[in-house]
Amino acid sequence: MVQLEQGKEALVIVDVQNDFLPGGRLAVPGGDEVIPVLNRYIAGAERDHLPIFATRDWHPPNHCSFRTQGGQWPVHCVMETEGAGFPASLRLPSRAVLISKGMLPDKEAYSGFEGTALEERLHGAGVGTLYVGGLATDYCVLNTVKDALNKGFRVFLLKDAVRAVNLRPEDGRNAEQEMRRFGALAFQLVEWPECAKHQAV
Repeated sequence: MVQLEQGKEALVIVDVQNDFLPGGRLAVPGGDEVIPVLNRYIAGAERDHLPIFATRDWHPPNHCSFRTQGGQWPVHCVMETEGAGFPASLRLPSRAVLISKGMLPDKEAYSGFEGTALEERLHGAGVGTLYVGGLATDYCVLNTVKDALNKGFRVFLLKDAVRAVNLRPEDGRNAEQEMRRFGALAFQLVEWPECAKHQAV
């Protein structure tokens, strides 16, 4: 990973939860493909002693985003259910900081910063640069990255570790372009963790 000031970087994994994977209630096409890539980023973060944060939808059963409540999405990621859990194949270390969002019945929260302590926790850890990957490119990744940039963080989008819902065919691509317009740098894994090579693309 890019080495700036020591201790100033963190890995942020967005909403890699069972309900967003194939077979889940709101499956992102190819969502499971991000897991082996993220595992290599996690291994690199562990090796370099970087903080790791993992956001998750953690909805009450009557959340406003659900179609049963007049929202856009099927019921998903209900707190304390299997669908809201992280897949066993995602190798999150025990030290990873979990950030729960969307817990209020009447408030949507696409961003990991919305209604959470993420910003406070990052500042408390002295973090200024984020590496962000996960699900989905065109919703929670997009909004998390934009909020991070608005809050003054430097953001690298893990281009090989995101997948889009793509309600419209170009949504994912447009979201990536929007993040880059806002100032995010696209980043992809190269020979990790065998060596520390990387490239901004």
